[in-house]
Amino acid sequence: MSSSTADIIGREDPNDLDAILGITNTDVNEIIHDVNASVDTLFTWNYERSRPALSKLYEKAKTSQWNVTTDLDWSIDVDQEKEVGNTPGIGMAVQAGLIDLSQTPVGHWGKKEWTNFEIESSNWSLSQFLHGEQGALLCTARIVETVPWIDAKYYAATQVMDEARHVEVFGRYLYEKMSSQYPINAHLRMLLDDIVSDSRWDITYLGMQIMVEGLALAAFGFMHMLTQEPLLKKLLRYVMSDEARHVAFGVLSLQEFYQGLNQAEIRERQEFAFEAALRMRDRFLQQEVWERQGVNPIEVIRFMRENGPQGDDPFQHMLFSKIVPNCKKLGLLDAGDGWLRERFTEIGVIQFEDWADTGEEYESLDEVAKDRAAS
Repeated sequence: MSSSTADIIGREDPNDLDAILGITNTDVNEIIHDVNASVDTLFTWNYERSRPALSKLYEKAKTSQWNVTTDLDWSIDVDQEKEVGNTPGIGMAVQAGLIDLSQTPVGHWGKKEWTNFEIESSNWSLSQFLHGEQGALLCTARIVETVPWIDAKYYAATQVMDEARHVEVFGRYLYEKMSSQYPINAHLRMLLDDIVSDSRWDITYLGMQIMVEGLALAAFGFMHMLTQEPLLKKLLRYVMSDEARHVAFGVLSLQEFYQGLNQAEIRERQEFAFEAALRMRDRFLQQEVWERQGVNPIEVIRFMRENGPQGDDPFQHMLFSKIVPNCKKLGLLDAGDGWLRERFTEIGVIQFEDWADTGEEYESLDEVAKDRAAS
């Protein structure tokens, strides 16, 4: 018997805005965050290389490493005001008359206020990417410890290095080129806590490699498409090269493992994937940005939801375009009675199920190799 939506995420309606925005961090000045976890550390004395797909991924990882210090030009000056002026956002849409917020608390805002909002939105996005990458660093170190196959341990070790590099590069960009930083969003922290505290190694894979990294790959692609800032653009290209391998690692590993699980075990994974998807979707409401501008976020966000255009939402493309096809590749969409398919249908994202899964496309996203071949 499956859990209810309220059992999974604490509310019956996944779109209950009051409940979503009611989840906030009360300890924003926290520096060290402790998560209690009890996991088994697995040695394996079988060193036979028995998984060719993972071996291929490992070889690709060894030749696609890059250096934050020497492969990026940190002398580039970043003009945030110019950057947001060239990037589509809420403020640009309001000033162009595409969105009418005159009846909200920001109805009196002019160009100066919207420019500041967009700058803070960029600061917030990069801050959350930084926090998420640290989560990936800790989770991948856990995978080295807990996964039972030597091929997976080898590859996961290369990802630990990748994630350390991502924390370094986003931290350096954020603190050297951006104007402010934000604490971790409450929804993201709840998800990372759940992933880290679960003792099952495949949940670490599912939560981080498929869900969080899948979102990151799509979000970085979306940002890369929009930005004109050359340092950020190259940074994102290189991070995406790594992220594509990371998601492929999850797909290749879990596809094999899930074939041996029973129906009840699969349902637990389906419910976890749905919870993770909602947690990540909810964090993109950027409530901390509105609050820093002195605005009650629920008033503006509710108005935009009730009065905004209907139909395709680029945000949903960004969030689910990698997650849904990868869940399908793992057999999670239609396992049992198709519970996860129904949930993704309810939140309007099932249309992405036949998009390319990352296990098939990671080689085409190797921008590091492309640059080296060109030079």
